[in-house]
Amino acid sequence: VTSATAPRAIRKSALKAIAVILIANWIAFSILGGALLTRYLLPMYPLVLLLCVSTWRRHLRQWWLIAALSAAAFLSGIWINPPYAFAPEDNLTYRLDAVDWDALVADDNLPEQLSARIATLKPVASFSADQLLAPIGQQEVWAAGVTYFRSRGARMEESQDAGGGSFYDRVYTADRPELFFKSTASRTVGAGGKVRIRTDAHWSVPEPELTLLVSRGGRITGYTIGNDMSSRDIEGENPLYLPQAKVYSGSCALGPGILVSAHPLPQATEIQIEILRRDRVEFSGSVPLTELKRDPKSLVEFLRRDNEFPHGCFLMTGTGIVPPSSFTLHNHDSVRITIAPIGTLQNEVA
Repeated sequence: VTSATAPRAIRKSALKAIAVILIANWIAFSILGGALLTRYLLPMYPLVLLLCVSTWRRHLRQWWLIAALSAAAFLSGIWINPPYAFAPEDNLTYRLDAVDWDALVADDNLPEQLSARIATLKPVASFSADQLLAPIGQQEVWAAGVTYFRSRGARMEESQDAGGGSFYDRVYTADRPELFFKSTASRTVGAGGKVRIRTDAHWSVPEPELTLLVSRGGRITGYTIGNDMSSRDIEGENPLYLPQAKVYSGSCALGPGILVSAHPLPQATEIQIEILRRDRVEFSGSVPLTELKRDPKSLVEFLRRDNEFPHGCFLMTGTGIVPPSSFTLHNHDSVRITIAPIGTLQNEVA
């Protein structure tokens, strides 16, 4: 190939213009922040592709094949979603009017129904997190126990004097999981609400948990954050006291909202907790979902055996973060639980 027939490179003046546009977009989004939607990047894609095709054309004989594959990948994206959960419109708020909450969240096709409705709506101009309520109506809240190895050890420790330690060891390895009723709407608070500790308890802890939204037909249609407030000394005294240790007014928090998704969360997802006392971090911890021993679908299957949930239900999947035995919650502590795809659930201890 002679220099006369060699493919021409993009002129330097054009390269400078492209570089200015790309750098300007990068700086703008880095400084201004906000909702970084895919469509905001559309002006950049053709420029990047132009640079790629020009480089391939000058250095590769089969450049047209790579260009064709790239074009096919972009076109397939119109009809085929990637094999992971994603939000097509991040940080935009829509309002559904005249909707029955219980009928909505009980729908087996909630992800698809919401996508169809949102396509016909315009974003709300303003929205305050202070307007958020607990995302629960007539749904029951149930919970699974001893689903993490750390939880197994903690339960055995707190109940060893009562002779109940072997119960928790056996249920950790058993086919049948521990499932128990946790809360109703009247006992549940949302983000910013106040959780409570029992007045007759001396050892109280929050239990941060990934919580499943289960439709009336048993499909997992969404995820939220749950705080399973627990009186460890009462449960440890006798396993039969578990309902008293777990079920009381203000013993449950859900929120800040529901991440509606037809896909499971990535296994690398982390549950994080911080407990603040007088603006100082008193305890913090995290655990990835890879540590969850039970398959969420299996937990749902056991829960629905000989059970019906006409309004759907919530199922807490257990905790893998347990504060040391020297720690107990105090009044006015702030409990902050974060699961990145969902948000942060923050509550003060009343």
